[in-house]
Amino acid sequence: MALKTPQDTLTLDPVAMNVVNRVAAGSQLGGELRFDGGLLVQGDLSGLLQVNGNLIVWTGGVVRGRIRVTGDLYLFGRLGSPDAGPNATTLECQGMAYVANSGISTGTLMARRLQLYEG
Repeated sequence: MALKTPQDTLTLDPVAMNVVNRVAAGSQLGGELRFDGGLLVQGDLSGLLQVNGNLIVWTGGVVRGRIRVTGDLYLFGRLGSPDAGPNATTLECQGMAYVANSGISTGTLMARRLQLYEG
């Protein structure tokens, strides 16, 4: 007999979270960038990044470089590159970092608090 455990649920409301910026799937954006308000990444984002709000890295989304997030991080996609070392990507999250079972980090993640979700 298999032992079943309750599955964690994470609900996101982009309007309530003030997600007003987006890097769409198939898009690539890089450089020294600042986002005021929440950011949804479905494409590829790299560089020196400042997010003044929450950062959502969606499944299929990739974030690389030096990243500072003043809100919370929701990681469903990838942080860092698989072929780069752990210091190539660093993310500092001043809030809570939520990492889903689909989230992958090959970089350094620093957060006030960390929540891992099983799936």
